Amino acid sequence: MTHDPQLARLGLFDARVPRYTSYPTAPHFGGTVDAAIFTRWVEEIPEGAAISLYLHVPFCRRLCWFCACRTQGTQSDGPVVAYARTLLSEIGMLRRHLPRGVTLSRLHWGGGTPTLLPAPEMERLAAAVFEAVPLGDGAEFSVEIDPNEIDAARLDALVSAGMNRASIGVQDFDPLIQATIGREQSYELTRQVADMIRARGVGSLNADILYGLPHQTTARISDSVQKLLTLSPDRVALYGYAHVPWMSRRQQMIPSDAMPTPEERLRLFETAAELFRWDGYVDVGIDHFARPADGMAKALAAGTLRRNFQGYTDDTAPVLIGLGASSISRFPQGFAQNVSGTSDYTKAVRDGVFSTHRGHVFAGEDRMRARIIEALMCDFHVSRAEILRDFAVTPERLDGLLRNAAEAFDGMVDLTAEGLSIPPRGRPLTRMVARVFDAYDQTKAKHSAAV
Repeated sequence: MTHDPQLARLGLFDARVPRYTSYPTAPHFGGTVDAAIFTRWVEEIPEGAAISLYLHVPFCRRLCWFCACRTQGTQSDGPVVAYARTLLSEIGMLRRHLPRGVTLSRLHWGGGTPTLLPAPEMERLAAAVFEAVPLGDGAEFSVEIDPNEIDAARLDALVSAGMNRASIGVQDFDPLIQATIGREQSYELTRQVADMIRARGVGSLNADILYGLPHQTTARISDSVQKLLTLSPDRVALYGYAHVPWMSRRQQMIPSDAMPTPEERLRLFETAAELFRWDGYVDVGIDHFARPADGMAKALAAGTLRRNFQGYTDDTAPVLIGLGASSISRFPQGFAQNVSGTSDYTKAVRDGVFSTHRGHVFAGEDRMRARIIEALMCDFHVSRAEILRDFAVTPERLDGLLRNAAEAFDGMVDLTAEGLSIPPRGRPLTRMVARVFDAYDQTKAKHSAAV
């Protein structure tokens, strides 16, 4: 498998760039957004609007070494139950400020490990959410499920509450790789959980798998992908493992000398991607794959694919409210993030205020640049007509921005009268092309590798 030498010349294998699940990215959030602003933004949601809700559970029974998420370990249910009670209070606060007639487009429970919640707490939380914001027509309720931390009672509780999409983290099935990253999870167990989910009538199953892991080879990732395909997931996220031990101390347990080179990482991705394509999956954005009948593939075809903090989504709701410690909310006015520490989060909610402690208010060209970056990440194309129609920008200003990107990646992007496009040969560079439109200081944070 050979790569275009121009990819190396343009710096693909050395670059570290944001994943652009938001713009501006979270490192650029500041203290300008507080609980009062968050409350006002909630109250300004139009009556009868559809919104999305994300509920964060930052606990795990074990802390996997590869994970850089904000989580904490617990061997007992006590801290998880106490946290769930705080979530109930936060949901009650949200209900008091939401305008009339607001419904849910999407509800997602993530973490951490939301399936650490005991079944009765799952039922209470779901009931509280739907009492505050009922599900709208065609709504989706998805939950991240750890096969090592689920049983029939908890799965029954989720299905009874209305879960209609489940997401399973796989990472890799190879025993050596699992031992190296601190995540033991057999194929047999994963298969059993997938069967349990399907048997309960859950209509959609997602799976995550990683490339770029220590000791990973094309043979090993091929074996893991083929095992994953036997589970027939409706959509798959093929994420690049971000080795950032300077940010996540637990990653220091992973030997850096076992990591694949950037060139090898690209080969691992391409190997896995080809297997998904051969099995009938459609490429979605830079790292997702979906069955043609899945909502994400349909959104791609319709031009309505979007990107948020969970990655790609077919949800077009303009408001996403994050509940729980460290959760991020997105409004038409900007971003708002809850305080990260569970103790600080709990104290704020007990005091009767939202725990918002930072965020970003959109200003200047933020919205326009955000849409350009999202269009590149989702569709590999920026429509000149769309940007001129939707944003207060002159043709000369927009053409200058597009031309800058075309010149920076000469031969790997196409600039025409219709707009800017990234053809297949240049798509490994997508995050780097998006960075050209990022007006914020690129040195503020250390990002993951571009490939």
